[in-house]
Amino acid sequence: MAKDAPKCSCDTIHEDTVNDIKSKMPKDENLYDLAEFFKVFGDTTRIKIIYVLFQSELCVCDIAALLGMTQSAISHQLRVLKQARLVKCRKDGKVVYYSLDDEHVQTIFNMGYAHILER
Repeated sequence: MAKDAPKCSCDTIHEDTVNDIKSKMPKDENLYDLAEFFKVFGDTTRIKIIYVLFQSELCVCDIAALLGMTQSAISHQLRVLKQARLVKCRKDGKVVYYSLDDEHVQTIFNMGYAHILER
């Protein structure tokens, strides 16, 4: 059975603190966008794709072979990652190569991974 979160027993609102924090809150639409951004990290296949792209720029068939999945499944996940601006692509003849969009992607991944290893 889950325990209830501890409850505050005071009746006084710390008005100065509340107003200070409220004035610094980002716009709701930006917080919504941030929540949507982090949802992209909520899929193991996408996390694996991000990880393999740390190592090298790869085409869909390389990623599919590495992860033991179909090219179609990988393409679908790459589309999601591209829409979230986590990966980018470049075309070389008939081959499309994917890489991380920028260094922030690896930083976000590494910080999350370090956090879960703290257990």
